[in-house]
Amino acid sequence: MEALLGGGASRRVSIDDALAEHAGELGRWQLRHFVLVSAAWALEALNTMVIIFADREPAMACPAGDGQCGDPCGGGAPAAGWVWTQGTGSSTVAEWGLVCGQRYKVGLVQALFFAGCLIGSGVFGHLSDSFLGRKGALQLACTLNAVFALLTSIAPNYSAYAALRVLTGFSNGSVGFCSFVLANEPIGPSRRGVAGMSAFYFFSGGVVLLAGVAAIFQSSWRLLYVVASLASLVYLVAVLPFVSESPRWYLVRGRADDAIRVLRDIASTNGSRIPDGVTLKFDDDDDDDDKLAGAESSSSASILDVLRSRTTRRRLVLSVLINLLCAVVYYGLSLNVGNLRTNLYVSVAVNALAEMPAFLLTTLFIDRFGRKPLAISTLLLSGVFCTAGSLISAADDATMSVAKMACSVVGIFGMAATYNLLFIYTSELFPTVVRNAALGCTGQATRMGAILAPLVVVLGERVPFAVFGMAGIVSGLLVFYLPETMNKPLYDTMAGLEEGEKTLFK
Repeated sequence: MEALLGGGASRRVSIDDALAEHAGELGRWQLRHFVLVSAAWALEALNTMVIIFADREPAMACPAGDGQCGDPCGGGAPAAGWVWTQGTGSSTVAEWGLVCGQRYKVGLVQALFFAGCLIGSGVFGHLSDSFLGRKGALQLACTLNAVFALLTSIAPNYSAYAALRVLTGFSNGSVGFCSFVLANEPIGPSRRGVAGMSAFYFFSGGVVLLAGVAAIFQSSWRLLYVVASLASLVYLVAVLPFVSESPRWYLVRGRADDAIRVLRDIASTNGSRIPDGVTLKFDDDDDDDDKLAGAESSSSASILDVLRSRTTRRRLVLSVLINLLCAVVYYGLSLNVGNLRTNLYVSVAVNALAEMPAFLLTTLFIDRFGRKPLAISTLLLSGVFCTAGSLISAADDATMSVAKMACSVVGIFGMAATYNLLFIYTSELFPTVVRNAALGCTGQATRMGAILAPLVVVLGERVPFAVFGMAGIVSGLLVFYLPETMNKPLYDTMAGLEEGEKTLFK
């Protein structure tokens, strides 16, 4: 028994208490670890958003002169005489003629990619909570990303390309939430919200970086996938070896010696120390030794345990619905920006940069007003402005067009803030033993929303805004039924969460 807890002890504390009282909640160790792990978000951005540039429709020209080549889509297929101004290698659309009657294949690839993400997020969520661990799951996902992206760069035809995008989605869809959990679990409760919101700058930064790379390699879509592959490889070799496994995962797997070792390393790097008499316990542990024998069995909790518990089942259902609706709005508004008749590379970069103020404001207010009020406010803000946008007809009126764009900007501002806040909120709603599995489920819901988003965008000028507005308002109302998690313990076990809920309502 003493070996399980890390030696004979006079005082047993939870990981949250060990961080707050001894190791430090957000010191030099956590900052370094957070930056190294969160850099993986840039990899997810590269592999997700690359489709904007690789599958774009380049400009066409008629060398014979205006009017000499006829309709570019005469007879439903690309007409003879038309050429791609940047060459056939500039995009998949140009290389495989995905225009006219074949244009649907571009949207199909995007849907297939997110379908792969949907499957992968569930699989990697389970692996991350089980024997593989947070770090191991992230390593596997990045390895597969590197391999699949490289293979995509040499895809011989559309069918092979589509299949490889499904496989890339399978691995890439889990990179973000695996890195999010690994980066935030060693951080103390009072600093977790601020730190968590900072992770999403890496995703936006990755999109900006991608736009710059795509602008350089405009003549070859294949080189974009080579760059994505090399980025994952560099991360695997130069970053992940210097990252630690989560002490919380160690604890729930019955490896308390490893957990306390990581915490002592945190304390030492932060200029502090954990007293020799301190060992670790679960949130639901008291001084009853019988509970300590449950360490190994606690590690075997799964998503089924989430569904068996009334408390976590309700939280999971609400989280899934909210994440699905938010994804429809977030990706839908992002795709609308892609339809603007402006420079594609500049537009994508500006769109990503525009999300950063939303992250900043959420970071400033998340530990002041709480997760729940902030999520409700930003969702309703986005929903109201999207609804207003549905009432405006841009037609040929420049003023109305600007007004509609303003509604879109405010809508994506509010949704960007909420979309990323949900990672923190959702991770705090579930205990360590099932946290990644729960995030995997909400991640699957997010992917479903991403699949639906382009289908909403093609419904016309005003209908998409009406759908986005309704989705934002409904999801904001659903948050009312979730509990506040600010400054609450980050529970390790299902029993700890249930006991905490009972204590809260006594």
